[in-house]
Amino acid sequence: MFGVSVLELPQRWGKRSEFEGGREKINCKTIPVAERFFTSSPSVKLRQAAWYPSETDEPHLVLLTSDNTIRFYALKSPHTPAKVLPVSQSEDETSSLHPPVRSYAASLGEIAVAFDFGSASGPPRQLAAQCSKNQPVYYPLYILYENGETYVSYTSYATGLSVSKPAGPLPMYPAAEDNYGYDACAVLCLPCVPSILVIATETGMLYHCVVLECEEEEEWIRGSEAVPALYVFECVELELTLRVAAEEDEPQEFDFTCPIKLHRDPLCPQRYHCTHEAGVHSVGLIWLNKLQKFLQSNEEDKDSLQELAAEKRCMVEHILCTRPLPSRRSAPVRGFLIVSDLSLGATMICITSSYECIMLPLLSSIRPPSPPLLCSDPGPGSASSPLRGLASDSFEQHIRSILARSSNNPMVLKAGDKEASSPPAECLQLLSRATQVFFFFFGS
Repeated sequence: MFGVSVLELPQRWGKRSEFEGGREKINCKTIPVAERFFTSSPSVKLRQAAWYPSETDEPHLVLLTSDNTIRFYALKSPHTPAKVLPVSQSEDETSSLHPPVRSYAASLGEIAVAFDFGSASGPPRQLAAQCSKNQPVYYPLYILYENGETYVSYTSYATGLSVSKPAGPLPMYPAAEDNYGYDACAVLCLPCVPSILVIATETGMLYHCVVLECEEEEEWIRGSEAVPALYVFECVELELTLRVAAEEDEPQEFDFTCPIKLHRDPLCPQRYHCTHEAGVHSVGLIWLNKLQKFLQSNEEDKDSLQELAAEKRCMVEHILCTRPLPSRRSAPVRGFLIVSDLSLGATMICITSSYECIMLPLLSSIRPPSPPLLCSDPGPGSASSPLRGLASDSFEQHIRSILARSSNNPMVLKAGDKEASSPPAECLQLLSRATQVFFFFFGS
């Protein structure tokens, strides 16, 4: 089986809302997508697949392949692409080039490795003049290359699927000599205002970039190609494998690198999750509310700027560790999903390399803001204690700040094979590391 297959589940009905009314065995429909293309092009590999974000239009599946091409497939015609978008940085490069030429582009990092759609917006300035009175909804398509550069294309579905030519690279501020890494592997656009673009590298670095419009001077320098700018708010380094103190006589272990996949959190827009060969991390942007308040305030509002500068950085939680030490065998996470169920609550579902399903509750302190209580606003006629005005935070937030910890121990999967289990020396190192963090060590 080549290509991608879409699995369509049957409808739910009945008292318990079960598939096909609660039948023991159900039939699912599968739709193969781009099967002929991948069969006739065995050298082309699939890099990423994602749905087109529009929920009202005809469903389209978007595929990024190793020949530097993004293809849009409608489920009504799964073998013929509705739109083909070449994403090669070089204008002379086409998909018909020989493999040595493509390998030269790969050595320079000019290979598209990931993409993601941004939130719906109006037409960009360079396309506003071409739009009619009934302006369609545009979705920016951010394309990440291995050399760390990011391009943007604008997609819409008015009378048909339309995709603009990729523009870029998007300028990144402050500028860095290494362009924030040459081993980029994943990109994610968080659904918030302003848009936050997360760029991940194989070394475990995460860059949180605020997407804002370019200044007029920058647009004049770049010409008519008006593109947004990426302002790097912070960079975070993930602890892919657990760091333990090595003996003086022992050589230091090599740095572990692996591709990282980024996942949105449907329950909280300011939180996302990272899966890789060594486990799962959760990242929460606790500064997002202060940033929005600063951007909405006046230019002379120094209080918002001071609050933003004093705000703590993002919160990183190591949830699951499948490879505690670099010397262990890789155990990538095969599947990942966030669900919200009445019986389970907010739950993280992971499928390990041994196809074991693990369900973990989301006990993170990063949650969407709760609606204000009626008692929080006493009104003009009611009397309140003068001590209430001295406390800017609620009692719950005060307790959370006291109990908050800057680090934690993840759930470590224990190898079922005795030959693959860790030696006593490594187990002692992991135990010492867990004791230093002062959290419980879990084994499964």
